[in-house]
Amino acid sequence: MASIIESGWLYLTSHFSDFQLACLGSFLLHESVFFLAGLPFIFLERAGFLSHFKIQSKNNTYAAQERCIIRLVLYHLGVNLPVMIFSYPVFRYMGMRSSLPLPSWKVVATQIVFYFILEDFVFYWGHRILHTKWLYKHVHSVHHEYATPFGLTSEYAHPAEILFLGFATIIGPAITGPHLITLWLWMVLRVLETVEAHCGYHFPWSLSNFLPLYGGADFHDYHHRLLYTKSGNYSSTFVYMDWIFGTDKGYRRLKALKNGQVEESRKEL
Repeated sequence: MASIIESGWLYLTSHFSDFQLACLGSFLLHESVFFLAGLPFIFLERAGFLSHFKIQSKNNTYAAQERCIIRLVLYHLGVNLPVMIFSYPVFRYMGMRSSLPLPSWKVVATQIVFYFILEDFVFYWGHRILHTKWLYKHVHSVHHEYATPFGLTSEYAHPAEILFLGFATIIGPAITGPHLITLWLWMVLRVLETVEAHCGYHFPWSLSNFLPLYGGADFHDYHHRLLYTKSGNYSSTFVYMDWIFGTDKGYRRLKALKNGQVEESRKEL
């Protein structure tokens, strides 16, 4: 398996420059993973498939879904791609490389874990700041236009927010200067996580059912349903920051109430 990956990577580095791979390659990978992961949830909502796993009964209109897609394409081309291009010298300066040999799985795993921990911390505080009155009104309210989120709404945000919270995602790699394949893996994991958190469905196979402290769709959907001053649940991937600072109390009370109602129903049966 390792030899296959190395052969594939050798082909890429032989046919494309470091700049092309780091900028255009990263952009194309991001777009592919994002839309392939997010679009199915639009089709599920429109067709009504698996509706018993849908967290909210409300559906978005076709017009709202289409507006989201159009603006996402504009944001990605007008914000994400330029950021990838202009941040390239910084990553190169910090030691990012694309040449062989590839890093060991231990190095990759250690860096990815570090990125998750750092991203959770930075994102939590950045997200809480965006829920202050002025910033919410002028910036973060764009993301909350969708009170019933679906996968693609995960990156639907004001350009200023894309830059502000995007910093939480790139700060780890910028510090460590990883191999490009590590950066790509981190990007794929983050995209899949944020799409899942906004998908609007809680399945029996959802990762939050198996991985302790993982937020997932049910946790983040609560954040979108409430008024900005009372929402809580500001965490990114893992929920420990909300637990430490008590900003998930409303969500936990609601879960306890629902679990209590389920138990009562079972007793009646």
